[in-house]
Amino acid sequence: MAEAGTGGPVADVGVIGGSGLYELLPDVVEHAVDTPYGPPSDPLMVGLLPGGRRVAFVPRHGRDHRFPPHRIPYRANLWALRSLGVRQVLAPCAVGSLRPEFGPGTFVLPDQLVDRTSGRVQTYHDHGAVHVSFADPYCPVGRDRVARTAASAGTDVVEHGTMVVVEGPRFSTRAESQWFAAQGWSVVNMTGHPEAVLARELGLCYTPIALVTDLDAGIEAGAGVSQEEVFAVFAANTERMRTLLLSAAAALPVERDCACGESYEEAGVTVP
Repeated sequence: MAEAGTGGPVADVGVIGGSGLYELLPDVVEHAVDTPYGPPSDPLMVGLLPGGRRVAFVPRHGRDHRFPPHRIPYRANLWALRSLGVRQVLAPCAVGSLRPEFGPGTFVLPDQLVDRTSGRVQTYHDHGAVHVSFADPYCPVGRDRVARTAASAGTDVVEHGTMVVVEGPRFSTRAESQWFAAQGWSVVNMTGHPEAVLARELGLCYTPIALVTDLDAGIEAGAGVSQEEVFAVFAANTERMRTLLLSAAAALPVERDCACGESYEEAGVTVP
């Protein structure tokens, strides 16, 4: 892959990392990227996988965790990745489980999304009506490659499920989590939207990898989830997530054969 300015992409795979994944690759090169939507959460860090593939990483909340979920510069993050050449994105995230059988440490590959956020800008189109298909929000090829990678490594993953995204930064009430569970939804998260739909408008393949950190408040009796608990479980599973991420990034197809890229033409967004 060529460096920026030589006519080729700086990276073709992107990772938007959450808590505990601020150092994904060694020997990275930082790229400060300007966008029409301001700077991304942090300079993008580009590193080389053992097989020669370049991966661009952006810490979703910033390296000092300064951005709460509702203040993350989602548009800038996705725009910056695409401007470096990224076309496929892996998006690890922490989630609360809405099903007792999915305990802390479980990996889930959602195939559906429910948006329960409010007030977040969720499009690049501030003027004019442009509607992109979002019936299936995640890349089927990306999900398949992550699942196969996990299986070959002996890592169990739940290959289907619905992720409901809430506004945050507070956690759900017991009544809310019981309602979510009653709808048949699987996990709850604060950052998966508008990230996924912005990726769709840019024609990017977007694949979430959800790590269960807790049973949501209404699913079990007790004091309810705390931030310290979430961080502790994610930290305990950071190496598992890192191993899966890097293996999955290497396994993504070099030439895309899915329909995700078609939405870029459909949306009419132009990224230099």
